[in-house]
Amino acid sequence: MNQANWNRGGLHFRDVTIEVPFDHFDGANRADGASAHPARLPQTLEVFARIIAAEADSQKPYLVYLQGGPGVEAPRPGISGGPDGWVKRALEEFQVVMLDQRGTGRSNPIGSVDGAVTGLDAVGEDPAAIAEALSCFRADSIVEDAEILRGHLGVETWSLLGQSFGGFTTLRYISAHASSLHEVYFTGGLPAIGLDPATVYGRTWEGMIRKSEQHYQAFPGDREKMRRLVELASVGDGLALPGGARATPERIRLLGHFLGASDGPEKLHYLLDLDPASAAFRHDLASSLPFSGRNPLYAVIHESCWADGAATNWAARRAMPDAVREDLTLLAGEHAGPESLHEDPELTPFAEVAELVAARQWPDLYDVDALRAASVRGAAAVYFEDAYVPVEYSLATAEHLSGVQPWVTNEYEHNGLRADGYRVLDRLIGLARG
Repeated sequence: MNQANWNRGGLHFRDVTIEVPFDHFDGANRADGASAHPARLPQTLEVFARIIAAEADSQKPYLVYLQGGPGVEAPRPGISGGPDGWVKRALEEFQVVMLDQRGTGRSNPIGSVDGAVTGLDAVGEDPAAIAEALSCFRADSIVEDAEILRGHLGVETWSLLGQSFGGFTTLRYISAHASSLHEVYFTGGLPAIGLDPATVYGRTWEGMIRKSEQHYQAFPGDREKMRRLVELASVGDGLALPGGARATPERIRLLGHFLGASDGPEKLHYLLDLDPASAAFRHDLASSLPFSGRNPLYAVIHESCWADGAATNWAARRAMPDAVREDLTLLAGEHAGPESLHEDPELTPFAEVAELVAARQWPDLYDVDALRAASVRGAAAVYFEDAYVPVEYSLATAEHLSGVQPWVTNEYEHNGLRADGYRVLDRLIGLARG
């Protein structure tokens, strides 16, 4: 374990890097138990975490933050003015572990540069081998990385805060290593268990239809602006974006991801206010699309986070309602599809890989008996209007967790932890502790 200490803004930081097995399951992380390219997988990779404390040599217990995604590194909170939001509340009684999940940040980051996949050099260029390697980047592997980090830090138990996909990872942690956990907190992250991902996406499409109509009622001119934008994107190869990317209508539809956040409708409205022919609009559009080369795993393995003993087979596309297919002003949220892989040159090297990942038969992520037997206490913020994690499936999963108290609220969207983090985490801690 490598470690570096530094101080800034009255806070104390430890940067920790550990070496972990690349494949924790020796090929069993695919449902048929066989590894197509075992010799090509690296033996190890490095995982990075930054530990934040309010005091030097703090003895407070650890709270591990598990980031949403998948494929996005832990946040780097501002420190010049002191911590705020949920970090401020957490530091009152925890040391906060900001874990860069494997494949992100400083944990063996995977991407593409100059048309080639980076971060998997030992695997080679064969798409099948890369897809095989990416089977080791789901929640089950992230949990095993965290367990090794816990051992290196020398603590018997610690607590977790899982946002969105981080909540999926938290549920896997309870399923696999409940004895390692003291408290668990979920924010918008109690997933469905054992369902075809298309079933879940069917519900999220219904929510996005409703949110699209609500947006056009609030901003009456935006529907016509969206319709004109879709018409522009329908010509030729699509709307040209900076860096050689382009956007066809299905990719434009992904702007609906704005509607999953409390401040998103205004951001979408302001974007549509710009002239589509202007450089400002083209740059802002490119930076607004959810699936991009900045975090390629977010696009490539996105649907696999829902796969609990099933193949995804582009589940969001399979579940798309006819009403959405016929009206391109009805927007999408985190509905990943193959178009992003073909319309962004930084994602194009992953296009064939993503098709193989979509066809992969994934093993179970959760053991319901283990979840029911777990006594770990905690609380879960379940957002009634959540665009990405349907409330009914979250509450069904909560039924398996006897120690976790659900808080169902319509005060927040999926970004509640970012929008009002101090209050949200404070409420969850109070619920967990009665």
